[in-house]
Amino acid sequence: MKKSRFSESQIISILNKQELKVRDICREHRISDSIFYNWKARYGGLSVSELARIKELKAENARLKSNYADLSLVHHALKDAVEKS
Repeated sequence: MKKSRFSESQIISILNKQELKVRDICREHRISDSIFYNWKARYGGLSVSELARIKELKAENARLKSNYADLSLVHHALKDAVEKS
């Protein structure tokens, strides 16, 4: 997927400019209407702090999944060792 030239916090600030018409916002930031509506579907209603919290939660979730996989592997290895005894 192509990397956006805008950061997620910049996208949220662009979406929060509700006093302007969509076409004016798109023209000002040189984006298409479809990109604006895709961003609105993805980031609409979020604040920058909420977005940061979501990123933290995703990172923590990935770390916990990795820890679970490691512990599960150890558990199965110990279980196999006990069964062989």
